[in-house]
Order: sequence, then C-alpha cells, then structure tokens
Amino acid sequence: MSNLVSSDRAATQRLFYDRPAGSWLEALPLGNGRIGAMCFGGVGTDRIGLNDETLWSGSPETARLLSTPLGATGAEAVVAVRDALEAGDVRRAHELARGFHSGYSQAYLPLGDLLLEARAGGATPAAGDVAQYRRELDLDAATATAEYELGGVVVRQEVFVSAPDGVLVVRMTASDPVLALTCRLTSQLPSQAQAAADGLGLLLQAPADVAPPHRDVPEPVRYSEGPDRGMAAAIALRAASDGEIRADETELSVEGASEVTLILSTATGYAGPSAAPTRSAAECWADADATALAARARPYAELLADHREDHQRLFRRSALELAGPAGQADLPTDLRIARETDAEDPALAALLFNYGRYLMIAGSRPGGLPTNLQGIWNDILRPPWSSNYTVNINTEMNYWPAETTNLSECHEPLLRYIGQLAQAGSTTARERYGCGGWTAHHNADAWCWSFPVEGDPRWSNWPMAGAWLARHLWDHYEFTGDLEFLRESWPVLLGAAEFCLDWLVEMPDGTLGTAPSTSPENDYLADDGQPASVTRSATMDLALIADLFQRVAQAAGLLEIVDALVDELSAARKRLSEPSIGARGQLQEWAADLPEEDPHHRHMSHLVGVHPGDAITPDSTPVLAAAAARTLDLRGDEATGWSLAWKINLRARLRDAVAAHRLVRAFLRPADDTATGRPGSGAGVYPNLFCAHPPFQIDGNFGATAGIAEMLLQSHTGEIEVLPALPVDWPSGRVTGLRARGGVSVDLAWSTDGVDVTLTADRNQERVIRSGDERITVRLSAGTAHRLSLS
Repeated sequence: MSNLVSSDRAATQRLFYDRPAGSWLEALPLGNGRIGAMCFGGVGTDRIGLNDETLWSGSPETARLLSTPLGATGAEAVVAVRDALEAGDVRRAHELARGFHSGYSQAYLPLGDLLLEARAGGATPAAGDVAQYRRELDLDAATATAEYELGGVVVRQEVFVSAPDGVLVVRMTASDPVLALTCRLTSQLPSQAQAAADGLGLLLQAPADVAPPHRDVPEPVRYSEGPDRGMAAAIALRAASDGEIRADETELSVEGASEVTLILSTATGYAGPSAAPTRSAAECWADADATALAARARPYAELLADHREDHQRLFRRSALELAGPAGQADLPTDLRIARETDAEDPALAALLFNYGRYLMIAGSRPGGLPTNLQGIWNDILRPPWSSNYTVNINTEMNYWPAETTNLSECHEPLLRYIGQLAQAGSTTARERYGCGGWTAHHNADAWCWSFPVEGDPRWSNWPMAGAWLARHLWDHYEFTGDLEFLRESWPVLLGAAEFCLDWLVEMPDGTLGTAPSTSPENDYLADDGQPASVTRSATMDLALIADLFQRVAQAAGLLEIVDALVDELSAARKRLSEPSIGARGQLQEWAADLPEEDPHHRHMSHLVGVHPGDAITPDSTPVLAAAAARTLDLRGDEATGWSLAWKINLRARLRDAVAAHRLVRAFLRPADDTATGRPGSGAGVYPNLFCAHPPFQIDGNFGATAGIAEMLLQSHTGEIEVLPALPVDWPSGRVTGLRARGGVSVDLAWSTDGVDVTLTADRNQERVIRSGDERITVRLSAGTAHRLSLS
C-alpha cells in the first residue's frame, strides 16, 4: 500500500462529473426532509426533478376500501391454519393463510419537474460549444453546482434545498449580463397553471389509488371525486434578477441578466395518516407561494448561509477519512466507481459512508414522514414496490445509521411513525387475528396500512413488523438515555409485546412458538418437493419476540412500572426455543432443518439476532456465531444491493474484517455489472452512488453506511469496541463523531503505529474500551474529552 497518500476531503465529501446527467440515476440529490430535488446540470436545457415527502396516492378512505379480507379471519381462522400445519397439510395452510390478505399499500408519487432553458449571449448551446464543464455535489455544503463556459461567458448554477426557509433555491450567474432563462413547471399528475406576477404556479391532483406495478388491475392509476379522492398539491415558483422578468401562466422568462435566483416551494393536502386530505390545490398553492415569497424577500447570501449552517450542524458531527491512491480525487465519481472494481480506493468507501449520512439529513427531518424505499426521490408514477415502507427489512435498514453516526434527530420521523402505525395496527391485530396489542405486516404507507397485502404468503403472512420496529424505540433510548422518550414509548412497546404474547402457541414439546409463520421472503422445499412458505416458528419470529420481551422487561424496570403483563412476558420468554443448528453447520431458518428453495436468498432474516439484534455474538454465544458465519458462507456474497449492505453489518458483528471489506467493494461496483459478462445480480451503485437493488433502493445506501460504522465501532455488548472489523486495506484513517450506546461520542485515528481514541460522554459513567484482546476501564466525566492510545 505504498501508493497511499493522506486523505483528501474532496475525495471523501464530494461527487463530481465532467458532463451533465444523462439519466435520473446520474442526477444529484438534494433535500430538506420534505422537498426532494434531482439536479441534472444540463447545458441549454436542464431539468430539476421535484418531490414532496407527503405526496402519496390514496387516502384513509382508499385504505378502508382496500381492507376487505379475502377469506376467513379472526381467532378461529388462525386455529384453522394451525390445525392444517399440525396435520402436515402445508398446502391447505397456505390457502387458509391467504384469507387474511387484502388490497395493497399506496404509492409515493413524483411531484413534477422544473424545466430550464438557458442561453448566454443569445446563442443556444450546440455540441462542441461548451468548455470547462464541471458538475458537483458538495456533501458538506449540501449544494449542487454546474459550471461551464459558453462563447466566452462563464455560466454557473448553484442549487440547494433549505430546511430553515423551506424552499428550493436555484441561482444562475453569468460573467456578462447576457444570460437568458426560460422556466416551466410540469407534472405527470393532472395539473392546472396558476398565474403569478413574477413567478409560476402549478395546481395538482393526486390519484385516489395507484396499484403496485406488479399488480395487474384494470385501472392501475385511478382518480376519484368521491370520498376516496386523493390529495391536492401545488408548486410555487418566484424569481428575482437584475434582468427583465416576464411571466404568463405557462412560462417565466428572464432576459439580459447576470444573475437569476429562483425560489420554489411545495405544499400538499396531507394532514396525517388518519385525516382525509381535504385541502384544495388553491389552498396548497397559497401556502407554498407565501413560503416562496418570504424566502425571496431575503438576500441570497443569507439564504445560503442559513442553509449551510443548518446542514453542517448535523453533517459535521461525524466524518470518515480514508487515504486513497494519489489522483483519485481528480477523477469524476462515475470513473472512480468503474475503477473500484479493479483497483482498491478506500477513499471511495469513505465517500459512501459520508454520502449515506448526507442522504439521511436530506431525506429525514423531525416532524416529517420516514424515508421510504427511495428516500424522498422518485420520478415514476407507479414506482417499484410503490416506493412504500417495506417493513420486513428495508425501512428498518434506512435508520440503522441514525444513532451510530450521530443523527439521532433524523431518527424522529420513524420513531413517531411507529406510534401512528401502532394505532392502526391495533385494529389489524384484533380484526385479523383476535389478538390484543398491535401488529403490522411487510408493507406500510403514509396512511399507516398495516394489513397483510394480497399476494404470496411468503411475504404477506408476516405479522412481526411491530416487534422489529419497536426495537428502534429501544435503540433510541439506549443511545440517548432519554427516559422521558422511553416513558412516552412504553404503550407502543407494550402493545407490540402483547400481540406477540397472544400470537404465541404451545408447541408439542412444551415450548412456545408461532403458527402460522414465514421467513421473509423465502420458501423451503416441502415433502412433495415443491416450494412452500407457511410453517411454524421461523427463527426470525422467535428472535424478534425474545428480544422484544427482554426490552419490555428492561424498560419496565427503568420506568419502575409494575404490570402483570410484564411478568407474563418474562415467563413466556423462558419458554422460547433457542436457534437451532442444521446439518450443514448453519443457523436454521426454520424450526426444522428444511432445505431452502433458494439457497442464496437475499434475505438474511434468521440472522436478525446477530444484527441489528445482539443475542448472538462471538463472545457470548460462540457456537451460534460460528453457525451464523456458516450461514453467510452458504448464502454467498452475491445479492441485491440492500442485502449486500446487511451482510456488511453481519460480517462486522462477527468481526470478519476480510469478508466485510469484500462486501463493501462488491457494493461499490457499477450497477450494470452484468453487462460486462461477470456473473451476479446487477447490484451495486449507479453513477450518482444511489444503491441498485436493482432498481434503485436507498436502503442499501443507509445500510452500507451503518455497516462501515459497525466495522469501526461497536457497543452492543456493553463494551465500547474500537476497530472490531478494520480491513488491512485501510491501514490508516480517521473517523469523528461515531456514537456508542450510553451517550458516548467516539473519535478514532489509526495507523500502523496504533489507535488514538477520544471519548466524550453525555453523562458520568464507567466504560470498558476494547481493541482486539486489549481492554481498558475508563471513567468518563460528562462533557470532558477523554483520550487514550491503544495498540
């Protein structure tokens, strides 16, 4: 590694390109948690894709209309499935399980596009006219820029989305006052122009129902004027310039300018998951326009300064620097990705880590909705899997880096949403299964859909989302020590556990288990040799339930709550079976050692006790940890993008630095890898570093960031372990602001000479710091940096 040089901030905190984006997956993402933008940086003709996190199809009434079950439900229906399983008739169990299904969740929608046509000196750019082109996303400034020279005139575009002012800002400047700009607003939704003196408006109507693209229905995008009418929305655009501004209902134009500032705001009729979206498009536009006008009244420099201060308050809490080969920072990002397949570029892994934190800040802010399958960025009317909340792994993965990388505030949208989903899920638990508490299944949306969707039981009949999501409430407490938050979360935690207690049933051997049960989204081969999914006591079920019961008992102790139900949970937990080890030395996915229909399946559900859980560790349960490692070996590395990310986390928890690093590199390969003839799934990253499932899913970005954090710092065992899975190919580096449970911030700097550690605790405490086999006990005083060196 003699060619390594000191880390360059540009190599780890900047994406740049030498040409405009040719597709949406080359555009650069911006956001303030609510407004999402995709910047293409075009010359002459340009596009900025627009999203609003609250713009979804449907309404509470749509959800009600779709909630009719396909068959029998309630306690007796559950018993019927259990009886079929007891009799060994998995085909009948499968058909009976489908009776609980109904409808589908709704879709996250594209809002529209801001289209720009720019000329300098009166000439429309032609091929070969443009020189010195550069397009860039600065993660630290949360600003996208495009700059080029046209006919001797230097044109620069600067774009950001401000959280303090709630607007998208586009600034275009020219070295001479010869800039001409034409702006239009368009949308895939039914729209109507709204006139403004020096701006544009667009009034929009969302559909009452959008079916997932995998569903073949007569009217996949349906509009309604009835009680299930979809929400209204609006875009407002205002301009300021030293040139001449003209506007009509369809276009805004500027002539003879050296600078133009566009201010754009959005609004929708969304009023919460259980409220009908009754606000009109005109009312939405009035709100959006008022926000745009207020921002336009402020000097551009102030807008930019406030935006940067707000963003950097979060972004600068943590950063990773890894040294890379000389000259890598000078390569466009798409070329760095292409070369990573053949040549190690540690700085690209650091860029991936920092990019994931950037995307979380841009996509998830307090008071908003959680990030969905695509964060807040989507340009497809019927997006893959509806761009919804897929809560059998993907939504959870979106928030894995929230606490570990010092973005606890960004966790808030999911934490609040879990409480809202619990309210809807209590009806689902009662009506579908005759159980108390609350439950949810593998799909959810802005309306808190919690029913099992119509489809195959291998993904639909999985009522464990409440148990998994509740873990996020506990994690937030563990990292922050916020007892008041834990007290507020208590009813949601207890409700999730109450459902699980009611769902458990006594097995023939006297243990407690689950039936019906599935392992998302995998099948086993039944006795007839055909795939089947419905069974009893999938390993994931019992792992989630055991973890939840343990957390509820701990929370009760911390909150000094005495409740007979807590005692029942503790007693039930003792009757849950431990994970079993199969004939191949693997951790079994199901209670029996059943052959997988897909031995290389992307879901690693039965390893949830390794990560994000903590029941299986190399120290406390070495035999089970070895079985988990064997499972990963048998599954292989090849997987979808988000699955690669989960495997990074799993290998890191097992302290397998070689495998974790191998997976990071696999994650960073170009997403069109199959086009080269190399075997694989096509997973990887697109030119803008978005994760490829494929297609694009943002959970892989967040999961990879979390995985790299786990390679550098772990605290789930109670000890603070530094560099538990550090690759030999990262011989030197520095990371700041990682968080350990108990409210401790950790900075690390390492080289071949050793590791320098700086710990700053939120409160007084005594902790064990571990590096390899070395352990040091330290006393930390609140707010005081404690430094030590380790070998």
